[in-house]
Amino acid sequence: MEAVNKAERALVDQWRDILALHARTQCELDRALQPHGLCASDFEVLDLLSKPTAGDALCAYRVQEISERVHLSQSALSRLVARLEKDGLVERAMCPEDRRGVRVALTAKGSELHREVLPIQRAVLARTLAG
Repeated sequence: MEAVNKAERALVDQWRDILALHARTQCELDRALQPHGLCASDFEVLDLLSKPTAGDALCAYRVQEISERVHLSQSALSRLVARLEKDGLVERAMCPEDRRGVRVALTAKGSELHREVLPIQRAVLARTLAG
């Protein structure tokens, strides 16, 4: 019984370490990106949109595809995309293959901002995730 409790405690401690690392990294990213008008979730969407989809020269993703990759609820992502669109960083358009769907793509301004803050985000990751 003691071995099970010890193993269980080790798992819980490992889980809490992962959560603490995530929280520290998220806070560092938010702090570093804030002067550029972004938070970590904003950057994740811009970063995803900067990469072409398979077989697609245009870097446009359906909102559902974005939510699966950036781990936000549909409603939180909708608010985030609306804010990025208002700031001129992304644009939304109807999906040509499915008129009910919406595709999101970077604008030139969004692409430029992404290139500007990419080294900042990578430096924070290197600093917080390195051993």
